[in-house]
Amino acid sequence: MWAFSDTLMTNILEKIIRRIKWEYRLICSWMFSFSLASVGCRPYFGKDLVVVGARHIHVGNNFVAHDRLRIEAIDSNGPERFNPEIRIGNNVIINYDCHIGAVNLVEIGNNVLIASRVYISDHDHGTTSFEDMRLPPVQRRVVSKGPVVIKDNVWIGEGAVILANVIIGENSIVAANAVVTRDVPPFSVVAGVPARIIKTVTPKE
Repeated sequence: MWAFSDTLMTNILEKIIRRIKWEYRLICSWMFSFSLASVGCRPYFGKDLVVVGARHIHVGNNFVAHDRLRIEAIDSNGPERFNPEIRIGNNVIINYDCHIGAVNLVEIGNNVLIASRVYISDHDHGTTSFEDMRLPPVQRRVVSKGPVVIKDNVWIGEGAVILANVIIGENSIVAANAVVTRDVPPFSVVAGVPARIIKTVTPKE
């Protein structure tokens, strides 16, 4: 007879439980995907997902979003009406505790990797005018300065913030905790607050 140690049995049980949890999340993801405007094959959504305006959200193939993603396509704010769209390409991975919000457009290309605690938004509560700033923030109009477009093969580091009216070029890297307020050229590395180019990668001769 085979003799199994307690440690071996514990390891086997843990693997079985992890597998069951994974399959359960896949089933939940499949069921949730019917509420989206469009979705590709094999989506995965982690637990504690918060979604606003699912009918304005498009997701490509092999999408992975880990726990506590908050994704909002906001089509109204009181009397104001918006026409939001969130478009996410193929093979995109979003890690834990991220927040994506749009009243205009947030577009994420293919093969993008987003670390944890990343904030991406195309809008603000009000402007920096005297009239707006004297109001409580919750009473200020929601405004968008322009869309956020993240091109293919971009890597966004932990805790980064991507603000409105920004294009992040192909194959670029946004460093951890950077705040991106202006366009990032392709093949660039940006860091800091506000984010600045610290390296541009060119092909070797």
